[in-house]
Amino acid sequence: MLTEFSNKVKVVGAKQVKRALEADRVLTVLLASDADPRVTGPIAQACAEKGVRVETVPTMRELGRACGIAVGAAVAAAVNE
Repeated sequence: MLTEFSNKVKVVGAKQVKRALEADRVLTVLLASDADPRVTGPIAQACAEKGVRVETVPTMRELGRACGIAVGAAVAAAVNE
């Protein structure tokens, strides 16, 4: 899952994912299981409202690595170009 995600156009971070959700550009959202629920909860709720598929990743570090960044990521999304 993370390998195929790393090859897609993506946005990283709660603010960027929220903007992409509002613009109806999101294909799939990935949430890190070890992230703060205050960050991931509103994103998960917005995905449920919009019918966007949500998948979980074990750690923020793994998600950050899949996104090509040197730090962990709580939220990321594959988006339409």
